[in-house]
Amino acid sequence: MVGVSPLKDYAKKRSFDKTPEPRGRVASRSQRRFVIQKHRASALHYDFRLEADGVLKSWAVPKGPSLNPADKRLAMAVEDHPVEYGGFEGVIPEGEYGGGTVMLWDTGTYEPDTEDVGKALRAGELRFTLHGKKLQGGWVLIHTDGRRWLLIKRKDPFASKTVDITVEKPRSVKSRRLLAGIARDEGGDVAKAATGDP
Repeated sequence: MVGVSPLKDYAKKRSFDKTPEPRGRVASRSQRRFVIQKHRASALHYDFRLEADGVLKSWAVPKGPSLNPADKRLAMAVEDHPVEYGGFEGVIPEGEYGGGTVMLWDTGTYEPDTEDVGKALRAGELRFTLHGKKLQGGWVLIHTDGRRWLLIKRKDPFASKTVDITVEKPRSVKSRRLLAGIARDEGGDVAKAATGDP
């Protein structure tokens, strides 16, 4: 790959001798995987990631995804992550970038409404269908300004005005643990992690 690696910012922010996060590399071929990691760092948020162009395109969603199409959830674009990050669950040491507990909250595949995901993201709108363990159906990411995007559920049989999916399904799809359990097992701050559990 010629030019600057899309993972340059990711690597620059991390001390891999201190954090268990994967160093990773740009994948030669992109699958259509998605992952959502519930992350209790300085504040609780959900990291929404779509595999495209050999990396995980990533957004921090402070309130998490909503099944209600009327909810326009803020999604702040963050640095691309390596594909290997999609399996990460554990504790980032305090003092390191993103220090806190990370849960693998949902994972699966996605179908974009367009063939070129990178081009759609650069144009500022991507429509896609999720096939996850928790999230299903149609969604859209819309760029509004700077790093700010909106993550919105499309109207379909999987939409709901009454179900809060983040409260009803709080456990890891990888280990069935809550954030406090991950922190306890991995040597993290249990009290801090527990503030992210319902």
